[in-house]
Amino acid sequence: MTTKGALADLEEVVTLGRAALELSPPGHPDRASSLKDLACHLTKRFETQLDIRDLEEAIKLHRAALGRSTDLEQAVLLGRAALELCPPGHIDRAASLNNLACSLGTRFEKQADMRDLEEAIRLYRATLEVHPSGHRQRFSLLQNLARCLRHRYQSQGLVADSEEALLLGREALELCPPGDPDRAASLNNLASTLGIRFEKQGDMCDLEEMIELYRAVLEIRPSGHPDRFQSLQSLARCLRIRYGNRGEVADLEEAIMLGRAALELCPPQHPNRVPSLHCLTGDLRERSEKLADVRDLEEAIELLRAALELCPSGHPHRFLSLETLARCLRARYGSQGVVSDLEEILVLGRAALELSPPGHPRRVAFLNLLAYDLRTRFEKQANVRDLEEAIELLRTALELCSSEHPHRLISLQNLAFCLSARYGQQGGAADLKKATPLDGAVRMHSPLGRADRRAADLDEAIALEQQALRLLTPGDSDYDACQRRLTDYLEAKTKDSSQDATPSSDAPSVTG
Repeated sequence: MTTKGALADLEEVVTLGRAALELSPPGHPDRASSLKDLACHLTKRFETQLDIRDLEEAIKLHRAALGRSTDLEQAVLLGRAALELCPPGHIDRAASLNNLACSLGTRFEKQADMRDLEEAIRLYRATLEVHPSGHRQRFSLLQNLARCLRHRYQSQGLVADSEEALLLGREALELCPPGDPDRAASLNNLASTLGIRFEKQGDMCDLEEMIELYRAVLEIRPSGHPDRFQSLQSLARCLRIRYGNRGEVADLEEAIMLGRAALELCPPQHPNRVPSLHCLTGDLRERSEKLADVRDLEEAIELLRAALELCPSGHPHRFLSLETLARCLRARYGSQGVVSDLEEILVLGRAALELSPPGHPRRVAFLNLLAYDLRTRFEKQANVRDLEEAIELLRTALELCSSEHPHRLISLQNLAFCLSARYGQQGGAADLKKATPLDGAVRMHSPLGRADRRAADLDEAIALEQQALRLLTPGDSDYDACQRRLTDYLEAKTKDSSQDATPSSDAPSVTG
């Protein structure tokens, strides 16, 4: 039995806990501990006085803290205890159902246990049943249940979940007429649900509605609004997708305009500046390819250089910055042929390869890209060491490609083409008297005799192209080119002199 003195002490502890929390506003380093301390004091008072309000408040405080998994577990345990004390018909049952559902939903988002999600959905449905149309808490329940159904749809793909989530989202939006402080969130949530369904089903009607909803959100998030950046990015993303489907330049133009506006909201050192730079450069590069406007490509390159400067070693976006800048420089080199661009591409390619060690999902692609760029420099400068390095990189790539690997075909073709190029550089027997310093360099790099090395390169190129051809079927975009290269290699094998044995220049394209 609790004494009066003990009860007085407990009341004072709760009072002091509230005072401590007031001195720890959001963002304060001690706020989480103050929330948890007050929650513990309220739980103790509930155990002595059985006032359900103390338990409900303790649950909310624990959920607000949620710094560690133990805090979340405590919130779930307290939620179950509170619900047991509120049987059907109890005045606080709806609040207990909602609190437990919130805690379970949060735990699902952190731990991805589907059992938590299923239970949260059941609890939200039960809570919604006792909050009829017009109830002040119905809006938040509609939003929370819709969010849970979105999660389940993403995980299991049940169309009924997406349909119900959309119905709930539309009802929630009806409860937020123009001017309502929750209207922007309702518009945004409904657009998110449509976006998830569009990703799975590809219905352009969903994308069209998303664009209209995001436009409406942007209108009520003017300059200076804390969520304007998110709205700019969301609308730009949808327009980018529609451009990819329909190819209407107006969508791309608007996406670029929105991207510039979003970038202005991200000064240097802002956590969203590098992602914003990448989004904008992607759209500029796309417009450059569409309209053949080199100014867009030049701007994209400058923006990507700025992004790379903000991504030192260890930065999560450094890899993407290296890859994207190299891609843009490769496009400019292809149109202008500036050697300095090619040199920079190789530097960037080597850096990207260092960031994709064995086992990295992009390693094979970067081995192929670096080999392609080395082969390009070889064709420009005739330095056989570039060709030798390209061959070694492609052999490494091919070793990493199983029979089903998506880059096996291009690795086979690239290696075959490089070997055929080396074959062509070595000359035939009739050319021995006209050997050049380049021929000597080739011999120095070869453990075989010159004729043996030459024959081995051509035989291997033939075998690789035959493997590549077996991976294709008539009608594939690369089938005819592959067949022509193989024919050229086989014809070259029957020639006596390198003058008559020039391989096809129908090179495989770069991948990555």
